[in-house]
Amino acid sequence: MMIDTVTELLGWCSVINYGTLMFWFLMFILAHDFIYNLHRRWFKLSVEKLDSIHYAGMAFYKIAIFIFNLVPYIALRIVS
Repeated sequence: MMIDTVTELLGWCSVINYGTLMFWFLMFILAHDFIYNLHRRWFKLSVEKLDSIHYAGMAFYKIAIFIFNLVPYIALRIVS
């Protein structure tokens, strides 16, 4: 019973985290100028630098979701 609960939890965490990643990506694509103008007020960033920071952040977040949510979920599904 406990393994089933943890498996379900990891599955939902994966779905929610990938949804967050998709929301981040869509907002970055659709509201790029707004995000750039907002961050330009606080930091001296070029458009290229902001794009590379967001791209690296999304890549790190995707890898973290894969390692901490998806791989344990798959392993528990195989075991149970």
